[in-house]
Amino acid sequence: MNNIPEPVRAVTVVQLPDGTYTYADAAHLPAPQQAQPIVQHIHQAPPDRTVQRIALGSGVGAGAVAAGVYFGPLLVGVLTAIAANLAMLAFLAAVMAWGVVTVVKSVGGNDGKTATKSLTKARRR
Repeated sequence: MNNIPEPVRAVTVVQLPDGTYTYADAAHLPAPQQAQPIVQHIHQAPPDRTVQRIALGSGVGAGAVAAGVYFGPLLVGVLTAIAANLAMLAFLAAVMAWGVVTVVKSVGGNDGKTATKSLTKARRR
């Protein structure tokens, strides 16, 4: 490549497939290829629709399936809220019963102690 003199106009020196060099007009050269960026889309897995497919296959209409899709999670949420409320009420009832027993033991004197003993005996039977 050193033995080729530089040209006067805007041309480029290119290497041919056989390894020799030649002049080429820059306007007639193909545009250089640029690497295309790889775009990768990452998605979440689709929800499992096995129950809906089975329901549609068994003759249930699309409206019933849509209602199941909508009301299913809603029903789970409502039942969870009800269970939490019942658990809180049971806890409050246990605390209040413990408080009543403690007050009766401490304030009642001998009558209170006798009452708690009779309740304890009644539970054992």
